[in-house]
Amino acid sequence: MNFIAYPDREFMMLDVAGKIAGQLSEQLNMYGRASLSVPGGTTPGPIFDILSGVNLDWANVAVMLNDERCVGEDSPRSNTRLLKQRLLVNKAAAAQLIPLYAEASEPELMLKHLAEGIAPHLPLTVLLLGMGNDMHTASLFPGADLLAEALAANAPILMALRAEAAGEPRITLTAPVLQEAKNIHILITGPEKRAAIEAAAGLPALEAPVRVVLDNATVHWAE
Repeated sequence: MNFIAYPDREFMMLDVAGKIAGQLSEQLNMYGRASLSVPGGTTPGPIFDILSGVNLDWANVAVMLNDERCVGEDSPRSNTRLLKQRLLVNKAAAAQLIPLYAEASEPELMLKHLAEGIAPHLPLTVLLLGMGNDMHTASLFPGADLLAEALAANAPILMALRAEAAGEPRITLTAPVLQEAKNIHILITGPEKRAAIEAAAGLPALEAPVRVVLDNATVHWAE
């Protein structure tokens, strides 16, 4: 992996946002359309704020989450809700949101429909990921019920996974989709996550799911 350590978080957020904007702009100039996949949670929020004000042809950018909790947008735990509040505003309001959640009695019932919306935008132009202290990324959690299937080379675009650490069932992009992204960035902060990602480099993906993208990722870290 390519590891970049920053002197502070503010500088890191500015630099990562600039790199993402540049990669999207290059793709738009070459092909007329681009795709961006981002994590939920509060850590990438400053990057979303910066990107939302960047001059890009946002109308031709498809934006999707890495994963989503199986909750509606009225829930404070909804990643889609955060995305609409922090990224898909200002200039980026023109971007196309590709959903990872649809209301259903069981998440598996909507996977085919949701995947059909994602497929035309693959491979992803830019993939921004986070990572937990347990070395999960997206909703690929160690110990998840279908983790081996989601890590497999023939995994479908989307899967529903359940894990004790995840709380609700999650819908997640699978390992092949993550691995095939043209530009992969992992954003982490603090000493525990630095130690975790360094440990992950020497572990199998079933123990450290983030391992599936490390070889081709740029890891951005600040204390």
